[in-house]
Amino acid sequence: MASTNTRYGVGAHYSGIATKLHIAQFGERVVRNCAVLSFIGAISLLVVVAAHLGGEEKTLQHGSTMSRADIEYGNVRGHSLRMDAHVPDGPGPFPAAIIVHGGGWVTGDRNHSVQPLFQPLSDAGYAWFSISYRLVKGVGSGSTILNGIAPALVLGSAIDDVRRAIAYVKQHASEYRVDASRIALIGESAGAQLASVAALQPGLNGAVRGVVALYSPSDLVRLARTSHQIPDWARHAVGGTVWEEKLLASLRDLSPVTWVRKDAPPFLLIHGTADNLVPFEQSNLMCQKMRAVGGTCEVYAVKDGGHGILWWEFLKLTAYKQHMVRWLEQELCVGAACHDRP
Repeated sequence: MASTNTRYGVGAHYSGIATKLHIAQFGERVVRNCAVLSFIGAISLLVVVAAHLGGEEKTLQHGSTMSRADIEYGNVRGHSLRMDAHVPDGPGPFPAAIIVHGGGWVTGDRNHSVQPLFQPLSDAGYAWFSISYRLVKGVGSGSTILNGIAPALVLGSAIDDVRRAIAYVKQHASEYRVDASRIALIGESAGAQLASVAALQPGLNGAVRGVVALYSPSDLVRLARTSHQIPDWARHAVGGTVWEEKLLASLRDLSPVTWVRKDAPPFLLIHGTADNLVPFEQSNLMCQKMRAVGGTCEVYAVKDGGHGILWWEFLKLTAYKQHMVRWLEQELCVGAACHDRP
């Protein structure tokens, strides 16, 4: 099988890891200037700050292996939504994964942030699509509660973008040699929250076969109330006010735990046990909620793992990849795993 386009090579992106040591200053400004959304900034402290430059759609063909960049999968009021795609060699139809990057909802990149996921999916014979989505704007640009409330209430736009991406891949399944009935979502950090809600509340013809959620903020209300990254003064700023009620109601609607259901697609929750931004308990609680209503889930613990697959790569905490691929094979009915399925 031909290898993934060299723009996704592993070594090319790790020079940026050192940049994360300076991200704390960014997070501190978010906390200082935007009390209501400080938890959003805190979650993005350890994420690579990168801007993906959009452009014309580009296709590289290697035999019948296809790597295509800057595909427009949607356009919202002039905002072009883009994805990159990799399709394996062969006639297909292939099982597919739609990848949603993290970045605290305010930053992140569909290439750099999730790069460690590309090669294992390509090697296992999956088509994959890595998407960009609308980011929250205005965090840190003002110091008032009102400046913070507005972005919190529009996080749902990014969830709609994930739904659009699912619809696009299904509508273009024959073009990309994809089996539209065997699509999974893979999200990390903020992207895991977006993917989870999109799967639990799908759009028209938007059902997926499974969700892999890496260190997902699954209960935003609990995170906002308990995170050590949020100073007490930030909570006191809105405590007991009408803004607290509005914010918590919005966060509750955006929390995957709110929408668990018996007929939800199965979830694989991958989480580092030493994560100090999104605590490991977030995935445990999500799985408990799913099982309580009759849903299917599994928690895979990355021992001593912090927050972020780029850090895991640097520390060689990579066993999760093999487990993720095996889980996808089972849920998407791939190869030998299909023999045990009806």
